[in-house]
Amino acid sequence: MSADPSQFEEPIARIRRRIEELSSIDTSGEAEPAREAEIAELRQKLTKVSDEIYSNLSPWQKTLVARHPQRPYTLDVIASLIDEWMEIHGDRNFADDAAIVAGFGRFKGHAVCVVGHQKGRNTKEKVLRNFGQPKPEGFRKALRVMRLAEKFKLPVLSFIDTQGAYPGVGAEERGQAEAIAVNLREMASLKVPVIITVIGEGGSGGALALGVGDRVLMLEHAVYSVISPEGCAAILWKSSAAAPEAAAAMKITAQDLKKLNIIDEIVPEPSGGAHADPAAAAELLTPYLEKALKELMKLKPAQLVDERYKKFRKMGVYEK
Repeated sequence: MSADPSQFEEPIARIRRRIEELSSIDTSGEAEPAREAEIAELRQKLTKVSDEIYSNLSPWQKTLVARHPQRPYTLDVIASLIDEWMEIHGDRNFADDAAIVAGFGRFKGHAVCVVGHQKGRNTKEKVLRNFGQPKPEGFRKALRVMRLAEKFKLPVLSFIDTQGAYPGVGAEERGQAEAIAVNLREMASLKVPVIITVIGEGGSGGALALGVGDRVLMLEHAVYSVISPEGCAAILWKSSAAAPEAAAAMKITAQDLKKLNIIDEIVPEPSGGAHADPAAAAELLTPYLEKALKELMKLKPAQLVDERYKKFRKMGVYEK
């Protein structure tokens, strides 16, 4: 079992390296047109190879893409889509949890509330953000801000990207399960539009605690599941090495979840995945958020709550 996306991305990386090499060469005169022509040809090849690889990813490979260290995180999405961003800190009970960001800003001129998981890229950031694994105070902070949004009649945009809630002793002592359960209950009854977007890895209760909404969007190569493939493999196969088999069996991809009516829309990603071009990924997400917001803003508060309740109650119900 390989847990490194660079294994299947090597053909893409090889072309990118060649483009960088050619771009760094200082040429002039007759050699310049030839260099530019080769670069143009390589860029076309890069798009073709990226499309071929990313159109045939296995569920396990999609899991690795969802965890890619360069994949855009919540703050990256906020930087691209949200104007006048103002972050709110602390749960007014215990502490501020940097694994969850929450605040207010404007999306396409509309005042909105934004909550989401936040991972780190370097060691210092990963420690600060607790590897994107929230503690109870993180969920309570998010709920505090969402309640403010309800008070001022602002829609909520929630971005999911976590392996799961933090399982440490301190988190359990401070009521981890209770904090998640309260968020589920309270988000179900919010009287404002709530739009969920799974941008990376949606794991377990840590994801669900920010995941109850009127519309659930999911990026093309994101994953969403009650447990990680490794965790499932350790339980059912008695070995985490069976993670690829578990990922296939669990139906964790956007394509699988759309068929099961767990999510509403699959948001396409740029060629080579969102990490290849975060700005383009944000641009592709924008019309989906705009459409959902426009539709939901027409509904009365009671309608929002009623339809949200029905949406989640019918999941997993099948008639012969």
